[in-house]
Amino acid sequence: MSHNGRVETSTSDHTNQAIDNATRRRIRHAGGESRTELTRRINQLDAEWDIERVLETNASSLAFGGLLLGLFANRKFLWIPAIVLPFLLQHALQGWCPPVTLLRRAGIRTRREIDAEKFALKALRGDFSAVQHNADPLDRARAAWDAANA
Repeated sequence: MSHNGRVETSTSDHTNQAIDNATRRRIRHAGGESRTELTRRINQLDAEWDIERVLETNASSLAFGGLLLGLFANRKFLWIPAIVLPFLLQHALQGWCPPVTLLRRAGIRTRREIDAEKFALKALRGDFSAVQHNADPLDRARAAWDAANA
């Protein structure tokens, strides 16, 4: 897969390759699965959390927890949001922060990577067969949109 996203670009080639290889293995395995199984896996992919959601949830939970502990237990806990929030800002500006490396090594994918697997499964399921190359351009565009959003 092409790695043109900010997270993927800032991830080591080894980690990107491991994520790509795992995705390719799942797609190869899916080649022999029924339409029902392909649909089940597509639904799982729709529910899979991408790295942005994982980072945002973890950062906000840690910052909020640190803030509450700092206000009601001990002010020393305020160092937690003081560390976490700049990491979140760094990620928003650069597409990378220290937790990204750990999360990527754990196999947390970007939305683009998740969607690439999803659309490969949709192609295996036959979702794009309605897109006729010799049809009217407007009809082709509608069929493509419908297939991509099925």
